[in-house]
Amino acid sequence: MEAYAAILLWAIPAFMVLVIIEIFYGHFTHKQTYTFMDTLSSLSSGMTNIIKDLLGLAIVLIPYPFLEQKIGLFDFSNTVLVYSIAFICMDFASYWVHRLNHKVNLFWNTHIIHHSSEEFNLACALRQTISNILVFQAVFLLPSAFLGVPPKVIITLAPLHLFGQFWYHTRHIGKLGILEYFLVTPSQHRVHHAINPIYIDKNLSAIFCVWDRLFGTFQEELESEPPVYGTLKPVRSWNPLWINFQHLWGILQDAWHTQRWTDKLKIWFMPTGWRPQDVLKKFPRFSYGDPVNDQKKYAPHYNSFWKSLAIFHFVAIMILLLFFLSEFDHFSNLIRIGFGIFLLLCVFGFTALMDLHKWALGFEVFRALLGIELLSLPQLAFFNQAYPLFYILFFIYFGVSLLLTYRAFLQHPSHPLTH
Repeated sequence: MEAYAAILLWAIPAFMVLVIIEIFYGHFTHKQTYTFMDTLSSLSSGMTNIIKDLLGLAIVLIPYPFLEQKIGLFDFSNTVLVYSIAFICMDFASYWVHRLNHKVNLFWNTHIIHHSSEEFNLACALRQTISNILVFQAVFLLPSAFLGVPPKVIITLAPLHLFGQFWYHTRHIGKLGILEYFLVTPSQHRVHHAINPIYIDKNLSAIFCVWDRLFGTFQEELESEPPVYGTLKPVRSWNPLWINFQHLWGILQDAWHTQRWTDKLKIWFMPTGWRPQDVLKKFPRFSYGDPVNDQKKYAPHYNSFWKSLAIFHFVAIMILLLFFLSEFDHFSNLIRIGFGIFLLLCVFGFTALMDLHKWALGFEVFRALLGIELLSLPQLAFFNQAYPLFYILFFIYFGVSLLLTYRAFLQHPSHPLTH
């Protein structure tokens, strides 16, 4: 994890620079693909994914090393060949895991965050899950395990495979000629993120589009059918933690309310969006109209103060995250867990506030007072001694948070806090 944290210290600023470049390019070409809170929500989702990875919160039911030890036929040395084989096997596994995520109710919950943006840009590539279950990743890596690819090769290539999927989340690059026949391109991935009926569940490959062409899930982007982005059931939130578990909460509610025990069990493994008949009739869900031809994007109105409030929290959390990464290998496991949970609460709090929930004001006050109280504990005196500047910055952050929350409360009567 220490090495991963070191990689992220370089990767995060690089991603941020590329996002900023795309924003400026869209501005100067009058083809802007970013909106204010959608962008902050995407970047905040990237933060939560990083924290999840650092804390090791993914559920791995069948670890890859176990499979490789049991069925591996060859003993590879670290050569270009083994890395090439591993990368192809990882991409094959990624295709099938991705396909499963789109087809099964339970696993759609682990992927909905990535499709939740109603825009399509580099920032939305950072909308990565915190609710993933890696059991099927290991199952679909059977070819790699069978060939004896060492686990350390998979671990080394995993960030590269993920980072390689960043660049094609853009609307500013057209079709790329011959590359369209073997690589996933921006045109192909725009199709994947679209909710137009002809595009649903298409182009599931990560790096090599040959899997889509082989297994019948390829669809070319059509000039006559401009992509419309988002999900068929809009998430209507900027809060990445809520988005990550929104679909799961809906399944749990349906499983509780349905009368048939068979439906209580099979709802988890039915096609995405399936609901028992008795629940459909008794608990119909609100419709936002035709999501393709009459899309009503989630767009609460924010004045300059509320935008400043969001930017303040986002920048502060980003600085704290970079500090967390830079000192990660110096922290004990207990401090790592505590710091990670604190950052998650920060993201949850400010995005809930930007969703205009009334209770978010009280949550922000509670979070700030709790932070001040925790920093005053004798057990954290070492933090003041080791990092005096950040210790002071923590207090400043909590203090300013309280002042801004009070200002937000004063604006409450004239602001559409309707949830």
